[in-house]
Formats: sequence, C-alpha cells, structure tokens
Amino acid sequence: MTRAELFAQIQEKQSFLCVGLDADPKKMPPHLKGDVLAFNKAIIDATRDLCVAYKPNTAFYEALGLDGMRVLKDTIAYIGEDHFVIADAKRGDIGNTSRYYASFAFNTLGANAITVAPYMGADSVEPFLEYEGKWTILLALTSNKGSQDFQHASQDGGVPLYAKVMTRATDWGSADQLMFVCGATKAEKFAELRALTPDHFFLVPGIGAQGGDLEGVCKNGMNDHCGLLVNSSRGILYAGQDEDFAAASRAAALSLQTQMAKALKNYLP
Repeated sequence: MTRAELFAQIQEKQSFLCVGLDADPKKMPPHLKGDVLAFNKAIIDATRDLCVAYKPNTAFYEALGLDGMRVLKDTIAYIGEDHFVIADAKRGDIGNTSRYYASFAFNTLGANAITVAPYMGADSVEPFLEYEGKWTILLALTSNKGSQDFQHASQDGGVPLYAKVMTRATDWGSADQLMFVCGATKAEKFAELRALTPDHFFLVPGIGAQGGDLEGVCKNGMNDHCGLLVNSSRGILYAGQDEDFAAASRAAALSLQTQMAKALKNYLP
C-alpha cells in the first residue's frame, strides 16, 4: 500500500485508526476459551469499516508457540488486502539477521510494515528498506515511562536523541517507505516532531488505555496527507467481556473514528 493509497483509505473512511491486535487469551471473554483466532476475526469483522490499519504485536503470538504463529498468519490473511497491516515486532540486529527478520514479516506473514528499533544504526535498518512497496516503522519517541532513559538524552548541540534518530533516518529511507513511532502521551511534542519530518507518517500508540491526547496529536501532528496512524489496542479489544463483546469493541472504535472524522475536518490542511 503506497502513501497515496493509504491517504485515500483515510479520506474514504474518515478515519486514521489502527486497531492493535494484542490478543491475550487471559483477557478474552470466557466463552471463547482462549480461541485467539475466533477473537481476532470477531474484532476485525466489527471494526473493518472504521479503521484503515491493524497491528498485531507478534510477541502475543510467539508466546503461544507454533500454534500462535499459525494464528498470526491466519489473522493477517483474514484481514485481507484492503487494510494496512503492521507486524509490531520491534526488530533490529546486524544486517544479515535483519534480512531474515524482514523476510519473515513480509514474505512469510504478508505484512505491509514492521516496527524496527534503530539503536544499531543504518546497516540494521537497511535490509527492511530493500523491500519495494513495504514499510519500515522506526521507534522514535515512545509512550512508555522508560523512554526518558535514553530517548530524551541530549546529544551534541543539545538535540535530544529521538530528534537525532528521526533526522538521521530520513537519509536512509523516503516518506514513501519509512514511518516513525511517536507516542500520544507526549502530544505536546508533535509540533516539534512534525517539523523534523514534515512528510512522514507517524504510528501513534498511547490513545485509549494509556490516556493519550488525540486532539493534541492531531492539532500538532497532522500534515496535508494526514500523516497519522493512531493505534488503540486494549481500549478496543477488551471493551466488553460477554458474548456480545464485538459490539462493545465496535462502539469503542466508532467513538475514536468519530473524533478522527472531526479532526480531519478541523486540522487537515
């Protein structure tokens, strides 16, 4: 999916919602008895028309062993080709290893994108960028408490590390193949982040259960092709716990989509 095609989906659905498929059998409605694939299919069916992307976190499936890997692949196949699919794997290793990580995400799973940790530098990221039509999403400014440990540390000239990562990475890949993870719990930073990378998409976690500020993110971070994929996982997945859980998930997704439609009207240049 190209940047233009993604923006077309955003305009058509009046949504830039990404649903995080972090399926935890312990949190699913009891009647499903831990059937992750059935749970995922119900969530997907309930939210297809309200979102433009899905983001399965691979750790939740890896923890289930070989069956989990099959469920992950079947989930991505069930989503189909009309949505942007992100393998949230946060990979990053020496070039040869990264090449195999990329092959698994793009060739085996069939994902459109993968999240990557840039700590090891250009040669650890470049193998992901070699896949035409696929996307690499670099961790930049994350929403967890520990982000203060390194991401905000001042570099030469007082520039924080996250800013150095973003500006340096724009030399590795274009806005048509590279995105950045920028956490919604730091909405006040989005004007600065957008100034650093005017054309790139941001994958924005932290809305919903983590209390991120959707309005602030949109006001400060939107560009002329939206440039935002805002993710919600727990707030949608576990909105209900009875046999009608999918309806509750749809209601949670619809609430966000409604806010996004308003934001597109107010802030899209």
